[in-house]
Amino acid sequence: MSQSEPQTFAGVTPAQYAALLEKAQAAGLGLSGNSGSASRFGVEVAWNYSPETQELTLQCLRTPFFVRAAEVNARLKALVTEALN
Repeated sequence: MSQSEPQTFAGVTPAQYAALLEKAQAAGLGLSGNSGSASRFGVEVAWNYSPETQELTLQCLRTPFFVRAAEVNARLKALVTEALN
């Protein structure tokens, strides 16, 4: 089990955030609302989105022993970057 440092993404519009939530839900993660935490297969992720500042913060809170937090962070970053482009 390992925890990572939070990742913050600036300039995330409400429409982009809504698209990210849809992708997460399609992947089986129960993300909803502007903040919370969700887990799947032993990976727990927390998020906080501020529509006012258009900032999204994601953090990997827990992983099973066979998954590194850095791998989860890389995947989260790739998904957000894809949604912002």
